[in-house]
This record gives sequence, C-alpha cells and structure tokens, in this order.
Amino acid sequence: MRKSSIISVHPRPSAVLFFSLLLVGLGLTACQKSSPNEPEVVLYSSVDEGYSRSLADLFQARTGIAVKLVSDTEATKSTGLINRLIAEKERPVADVFWSGDVMRAYTLKHHGIARAGAPETASGVPREFVDPEGFFAGAAARLRVIIYHKPSVADGPQPATVAELAEPRFAAHTCLANPLFGTTSMHAAALFAKWGDERAAKFFDDFARHGGTMLSSNGEVRRRVAAGEFAFGLTDSDDVSVAIRDEKPVGWIVPDQKDGQDGVVVIPCVAVRIAGAPHAENGRKLAEFLASEETERFMAESEAAHFPVRAGVASPEVFGFGLAEVKAMPLDWAALAKKEQELQRGFLKQWVERQQR
Repeated sequence: MRKSSIISVHPRPSAVLFFSLLLVGLGLTACQKSSPNEPEVVLYSSVDEGYSRSLADLFQARTGIAVKLVSDTEATKSTGLINRLIAEKERPVADVFWSGDVMRAYTLKHHGIARAGAPETASGVPREFVDPEGFFAGAAARLRVIIYHKPSVADGPQPATVAELAEPRFAAHTCLANPLFGTTSMHAAALFAKWGDERAAKFFDDFARHGGTMLSSNGEVRRRVAAGEFAFGLTDSDDVSVAIRDEKPVGWIVPDQKDGQDGVVVIPCVAVRIAGAPHAENGRKLAEFLASEETERFMAESEAAHFPVRAGVASPEVFGFGLAEVKAMPLDWAALAKKEQELQRGFLKQWVERQQR
C-alpha cells in the first residue's frame, strides 16, 4: 500500500448528522430517561460519543427501547470503562459495552464479564475478527496510521514504517498518545508481541531519547499535527478523516506495507454483552444492531470513516481504498489483552512516568 497524498474533501452531511436531524424531527433525544414501564438498555461505549449517541438514537427510534449511554473520556479511552465494568462485575449496570478495539472485549472475557453468544448479524465477518469461542465479533475497523502535516513535510523524507518514528530524523518531529490508554495501548501491546520485549522497549526508549513527544490522546495528536506543531503523529485513521473533512493540510501514511514489513494494525469495534446484565434481552438486540452490516455502513459513511470488515460494504470515500487492499499485521487478540495488562503494570507505566517528569 503506497502512501496516499492529501485529498481535498469538502465537508458534506455525514450519516451522523443525518440521523441526528432525523431523530430531532421525531422529537427524540439520546439517552433520555425512560418511564418506569418503558423498556431500556444500558450501553457503555468507548467509541466516540457522537457516533455511539447517533446509533443509540436510531436503535431507540426503531425498537422503542430507551438507550442509556455512558461514554468514556478522550484521555482514558476504553481503560476507564473497563475498570468500571470490572468493579461492577458482581452487580452489573451495563448491558452492552461497545469497544473501540477488540482487545478490551478479550479483557472482559478473561475477567468473566463478557457473555457468550456472537451476534447473528455477524454473518459475513471474516474469521480473524470473530472470537473462536463465539463470544463476539468485530465490525467497523480503523487503521493505526501516520498522520503528517503536509506543509512541514513538503518534499522531505517520510517514514514508511512505525519503527522509523524512533529514528533521530523523525522522532523530534513526531508525537503519539499516552500508551496507557485507548488504541495506543493496544498498538503498544501489538509491537511488544510482534517484536519481542527488548526491541519494543528500545523503540519507546529511542523515541523519547531522540525527542519524541507523548500527548494526552489521539485527538490531541490530530489537532497538533494539523496545526503544524508536529510534522508526524501516530494515530487512528478516523482522526485523519476528521482533519481532512475540517480541511486541514494533512496527509496519511499506511505504514509497514512492503514485503518483509510488519503490516498495519487493524482495529475493529466490538459489541460485548455483559454477563448477568439487568436487561439481557434488550442487550442482545442492541449488540446485534451494533454488529450489523447497517452499523458498518453507517460508520463508513460518517466522519469516523471506519473500514467495513465485510466485503460487500463500501469503504469510506475519504481514503479511497478498503481493508482488502492493505497488508495487515496478524494479531492474537487474546494474547494482546494479557500483554497489555502486563505492560500497564510494568514497562509502559514506568515509561509514561518518565515522560511526565
């Protein structure tokens, strides 16, 4: 997959806006309080609130089931709600957790919090995105890409791999999000699993030693690269889409695409049903909806520009390619979840503390 150049995209009404306007016209609001006799379902979501709220509204309008939505903060994406779900294990509050990456689903499964039963709507999902024991299936994916500020880069060198970001010529001009949270923590676990502990630890140490900067979140990476404060940033493809639709002068690089290179990290969303949930049947219906082809189409057409994992759903226009056209890093999600927990207590915790001094 070759590096894509900047694409000029004029903002257009997104699926998110369309559904929001539709539901406003119907007199509905997301996460409204239900009456005592009204059916309801509780959704915890680490997917950006604008999209999870719009989909919750659509589900509520279609089924009459009131959705109570609890979203994670940008800085503690996924981790905050995972800790909450673990704390609530004996008395669950949530019925469904819609995770921005599949590794969190395996964390919940490991703790006995996920309920078995992959959604029937997961037909057409490739095997690599389906839990082999049938707990859940991933859909609507993002890529871990390198965003760059086009005026700063001009005709200068550009990194083709994630590993190059730690080199002196790139590190001092590069930022990444705190690797204790969100998709950056998952990406870090993938690098440790792929490269081994020694090489991966050296990457993070070299990145810092050569002037690399840690920021609070992927959103901050997007904003500060778009503003020209950094030439490069490691982030998710949906952040690139948002910057381009905001007419920021950015481009992107899909890293590690040549023969012998690692492949890009692909991150599907996944809806997890919670064991012992108070509204189990409504949770099943919501999880089915979030794993459906309809939701994949919605996420592809929205500003989030997620990549459908199903072959029959159109890819986001802003990128101009689909998952079938990229070389992906093979990942063992269950193993990554365990590795991430180890890193949270060990190397990455210490690394982050050093950057914050």
